[in-house]
Amino acid sequence: MYSATELCEKITLLYPDIGRCGVDIDVSYNQTEKTWMVHMEKGSHALNHFLEQLDADRCMEGRQCIALGLDIAQLRKNVEGEQF
Repeated sequence: MYSATELCEKITLLYPDIGRCGVDIDVSYNQTEKTWMVHMEKGSHALNHFLEQLDADRCMEGRQCIALGLDIAQLRKNVEGEQF
């Protein structure tokens, strides 16, 4: 399995405008739920997205994370007047 850092770096490769790992985006694994939690912040807006293992695997393979991409689009929409 890959690490949270590796997944975070892959997400920022696929979505380069969302920010930097450890600053605007944080990824952690929930052992109990067996899902990845992706936390993003931009200005006063924050988003928590639970990324299922299959979606995370697809991200690591270089494919878009569809559900995460939809949440990123919503976060962009909510950030009015801020450069994203």
